[in-house]
Amino acid sequence: MTLQQLITERKAKVGIIGLGYVGLPLMRAFFKAGYPVIGYDVDPAKIEKIHKGENYLKHLGEDFIAEMSQADSFDATADFDRLGEADALLLCVPTPLGKHLEPDLSYVEVTTEAIAKTLRKGQLVVLESTTYPGTTRQVMQPVLEKTGLKCGEDFFLAYSPEREDPGRKNFNTQTIPKLVGGIGEEAGKMALELYAAAVSKAIPVSSAEVAESAKLLENIYRSVNIALVNEMKVVLDAMGIDIWEVVDAAATKPFGFQAFYPGPGLGGHCIPIDPYYLTWKAREVGHTTRFIELAGEVNHAMPDYVVNKTMLALNKNKKAVAASRILVLGLAYKPNVDDIRESPSFEIIEKLQELGGDVYYNDPHVPATHKMREYDLQMESVELTADTIKQYDCVVIATNHEAYDWQMIADNAQLVIDSRGALREVTGKRDHIVNA
Repeated sequence: MTLQQLITERKAKVGIIGLGYVGLPLMRAFFKAGYPVIGYDVDPAKIEKIHKGENYLKHLGEDFIAEMSQADSFDATADFDRLGEADALLLCVPTPLGKHLEPDLSYVEVTTEAIAKTLRKGQLVVLESTTYPGTTRQVMQPVLEKTGLKCGEDFFLAYSPEREDPGRKNFNTQTIPKLVGGIGEEAGKMALELYAAAVSKAIPVSSAEVAESAKLLENIYRSVNIALVNEMKVVLDAMGIDIWEVVDAAATKPFGFQAFYPGPGLGGHCIPIDPYYLTWKAREVGHTTRFIELAGEVNHAMPDYVVNKTMLALNKNKKAVAASRILVLGLAYKPNVDDIRESPSFEIIEKLQELGGDVYYNDPHVPATHKMREYDLQMESVELTADTIKQYDCVVIATNHEAYDWQMIADNAQLVIDSRGALREVTGKRDHIVNA
């Protein structure tokens, strides 16, 4: 049976490589669509939890993988020698930045090399990780063709960017439209049919490069607009004007404006990273991306802005950061999730510690920190009550989780640095609240 027939009859075994925030819900989407699925991950602990039906991504719900883990049509493994079992392999691996803000494609390269070891005729390989235009064709295709198999004839290669937004309630993997671009027309068609069976709408584009570029544009658009409101926040704050009220006022216009809100910096797996993939590639072809890089500079400066506001506010209270007890509220990069990737909270905590602050954090979604690429805070979330809040010289709001009782926090804190506009609706005295 050909790959095309397997896809059409939903008998193609779909392999998902990387079972994180992107891969795990994608695997479930294909399972719900009736395809046999197999998940691959280098972390044996994840595989063990999956087989037990335990979901390690709490924002997806406790029962997210329970049904799938008990089905005969499902399997998960840390053994990459089994990559040849899948008819379609979808790569959901990290694409971080290096120390000099250059693209780090090591995870894509290592995974592609692993696929090449078991690559067989009739397999479809699709990259989902965000990257610069040309990665699928220029980086993956040569590695796979070293096997002697020819792309477009013996195996098929495509790109379909992930569009996950952890914690979003009005869209999920199955309802977010999916872009699909192939290396060659045949690969594009097969990848399109595969995704169309698992998501509400699959949209074809003319090439993998168009799909790669579209993903970057989506995230750069957000980065630039967030930088705009962050810059306005700094300026308007100096004028004594509330940026959140200004944004809400502008948003009353029914056309020509989309509301973006300021914060303590950028976090997550996309916006802090993806723009630099294009700026790096642009230099390779002799161009600069001044507008995009300026937005990155503005956003990366926001943790310093929050720390400086904290230092000045404590100084006004005749206290120094050094030896002050400071509580940071929220470790996750966005509300109501446990996702801490690239979270500005880590930088804020580290900078306050460097200034001599005795820093603690509370996050109802993140009970303890773990070792990351750049940080290893070795901290645990502390108790948050009216009595405990009173014991801190300063409270810094870094993430506006819905679980927080903002009125209680405002009533009991000695000093609050609010980087999210979380206390706008609280009543009572406000002279101890500082917007940042």
